[in-house]
Parts: sequence; structure tokens; C-alpha cells
Amino acid sequence: MVEAVGKQLFIGGKWRDAEGGKTFEVEDPATGQSIASVADAGVADGTAALDAAVATQEEWARTAPRDRGEILRRAFELITERADDLALLMTLEMGKPLKESKAEIAYASEFFRWFSEESVRIAGRYSVAPNGASRLVTMKQPVGPCLMITPWNFPLAMGTRKIGPAVAAGCTMVVKPASLTPLSMLALVDIMVEAGLPEGVLNVVTTTSTGEVMEPLIRDPRLRKLTFTGSTEVGRTLVEQSAQGLLRVSMELGGNAPFLVFADADLDKAVDGAMLAKMRNIGEACTAANRFIVHESVAEEFASRLAERMGALTLGRGTEEGVEVGPLVEAKQRDKVRELVEDAVDEGATVTTGGGPREGEGYFFEPTVLTDVPRSARLFTEEIFGPVAPIFTFGKDEEGLAMANDTEFGLVGYLFTQDLNRAVWAYEGLETGMVGVNQGIVSNPAAPFGGVKASGFGREGGLEGIEEYLETKYVGLAL
Repeated sequence: MVEAVGKQLFIGGKWRDAEGGKTFEVEDPATGQSIASVADAGVADGTAALDAAVATQEEWARTAPRDRGEILRRAFELITERADDLALLMTLEMGKPLKESKAEIAYASEFFRWFSEESVRIAGRYSVAPNGASRLVTMKQPVGPCLMITPWNFPLAMGTRKIGPAVAAGCTMVVKPASLTPLSMLALVDIMVEAGLPEGVLNVVTTTSTGEVMEPLIRDPRLRKLTFTGSTEVGRTLVEQSAQGLLRVSMELGGNAPFLVFADADLDKAVDGAMLAKMRNIGEACTAANRFIVHESVAEEFASRLAERMGALTLGRGTEEGVEVGPLVEAKQRDKVRELVEDAVDEGATVTTGGGPREGEGYFFEPTVLTDVPRSARLFTEEIFGPVAPIFTFGKDEEGLAMANDTEFGLVGYLFTQDLNRAVWAYEGLETGMVGVNQGIVSNPAAPFGGVKASGFGREGGLEGIEEYLETKYVGLAL
């Protein structure tokens, strides 16, 4: 499968080598071994990609909405047909078990189906001016060439979530996938070409010098939009760079998701939800539950049940039958998770199950549950991005909500209660862009995805997603 994927840059509808023929290696995190050499772009390559996007923008914007939608629909069908191959490729470069990779493929394809339908629903409005002397017309037009920087943890879905609305709106693109997991995006290129996407609309630049190659594009006056999914630290830098050109910007940044379990929660549902919210993508998700904030009356039972479930999970290479937990994406990520666990233990936390890396090749970390965790532990404020569930306790409901909001981040929160009034009080009080009530997954292509505070701004998916790629023009029509 890896051999069949293009490993060059895709610019102006053509595959081409990077400037100077530079390449970098992509690892299988289960073994630490290289599985592919991919083109490593330089500054000139990035500029060429933007040149292609700019050259195509005017013609692409004039393309009929139905035609744009049909391209996305065909791409959706092709992804669905090739789900097994795409899932294997994703598992090899990212590490997640095949079952999870297949789930991501299905999720990723749905953004194309959703936005294929939205492309023909772009609309303005017509009204009579209050004084009756003129008519007020508003219309929606594509924002223009876009730069998309996507992360490694969902290597296909984070691309389709941006590409789908851009294609539907009539925008051209330069996409920079993460250097840890570029192969899924490169495989998507072939699908988009086969689906009929014209040359120059989608340009993909792989590079290990992200800052050096991307900054000139961000500062180029021809670029009109920047969208990024990744860390808050990098996001802040990109926003600063975008200010010069007053770009339209959407940022989906870090998370520190609280998982509130109230005294009356159905613990069967709460533990099921916890497993989904924590272990999806091996915990390497911005939506992953980061802090389990559990009422003191049910904390011991919740911790015991969760530890039993987490401890029973099978670690291994994602391509192997029965494996439920794959490796973390790289040694650096594994070592960070270990550092956070060790810090929590030093602060007084108790390891109930797991607790450290697995010996041998690959970047595996045992599913871990920590109890008696003090708020002084770093993992109360820092995103874990691994299979570690720290449990904190509270007494009064107000204390639990205050703990949940005690973070600079505000992407998603989860809460479990059987009391409707308490649920409404809690989800209205949570300082997050999304809330899961009695469920451990909130992501849905038909819903707006995004956060508040240091988790960013802008929304992807849902009715709101295409608006990020459209400008509103007002026309005053005198009679």
C-alpha cells in the first residue's frame, strides 16, 4: 500500500520533486522503522504551490456549485470504496489500530458528503431598504486562496474537514500535512484527481521546515485565508504572522477537556463514555478527556471500573488482530506522557493500572489510571495526548464546574448526570465550544467543531463550516 502512494509534492496538478531533491523519512511508530521517503519542500516549492492556487482561483470560483458538489460526492464514494487500503496506510504511519483507522476513514469521507450537499445551498438575501428607495442585496463569494496546515493525529479527517468546505465554496488551496503522517493526505490527492478536481485547486506541500516554508506564504498578500489545527503555542505564532495580511483565520488548537461525573450519574454509561472520550485515537486527540472530575461519593467505584476496563486493553501493532491500543506517534510524545505521569506520582497520585512505557521496540505506553491526583500535578493544566486518565474529586456541584473551567483551554467538555436540570445548568456553565452530555464523542460532520479561549476560534463542519470560506458582499441597488 505504501508503495502505491505518491511521495512527491503535488503542485498545479503535477507530481514533482522538492527543490534540490530533498526528502525525509516517515516512520512506523510500532517499530520505529522507516516506511517511506517523502519530498521535503523548501521555500521555492511553497511559493510555487501558492502560485498555482492563485492562478486557478478565478476560474475555479466561477465553476457551477453543482459541479463542485459532484466532485466532492465522487471523492466521498472513492474514499468509501478504498477504506481498507486507506486504513492500513493510516495505521502504518500513525499507529492507531485498524478498527480506529477505518472509523476515521468513515468520519473523514462524511465531510465530503456533507459539503457536497452544502455547495448548492450557498445563498444571500434580498430585501427592501427601510425607506423603500432602494433594494439591499447580499451575496456570498469564495474568500480566495487558502493555506491549510493539518496535524498528525487524524491525518485524513483533519484534511477533509478543511478541503471539503473550501471546494464547496470555490476556494483554491495549499495544504501542508504533518511531516509525521503525510501519506494519508498524499493518498487523498489521487482520489481528488480521479474525482475530477481541476489542476491547481488542491496543492500539497510536505516539509520538515514548516515555519520556514509557510511563513512567506502567510505573509504573501495573495493569500486570503489561513486555517490551522494543532497546538496553541504554534497557533499563536501563526495568528501573529497572519495579522500583516489581515487574513481570515480559523484556529483549532489545544484542549484540556474536563469529564464531569456527578453524584447521580449512571456509572455504566459514564465508564463507557470515559473509554470513548479517553481512548479514542490512543488518547492522542484534542477532544480526549484530559481531567476526570468525579463526585467524591462515586469516585472510588468509577475509578475501579475504569481501571478494570483500561487494564484489560491489548497493546500491540495496529495491524495485528485483537489489538486495541497502538503506539504513540513518536518517542518524543511517549516521553512527554511518561514525564506527566511521573510528575503526578511525585505530587502524590496513585497508579491504579498501567503507569509507564512498554519495553521493546515502538512507542507504546500502557493505558493508565491515576487516582488521588492533586491539582498541583502538571496534567491538571497540560494536555496529556496519551492513554492516561487522572481522576480528581469534588464535593459540591459548583466546585466541580469551577474545576472544569479552571483552564486556559475551552474546546470540549463532557458531563454525566441523570438530572435534566443539572445537565442544563452544567452545559450552560461550561466554558467550552462543545459539550457531550451522557456521551463520550461529540465529533460529527453535521455539527460545528471548535473551541473558545486558548482552544481557538472559527468552526469546522456543520452549517457554519462553509461560512469560514465565504465573504459576504452587499450591493445597494437604487431604483
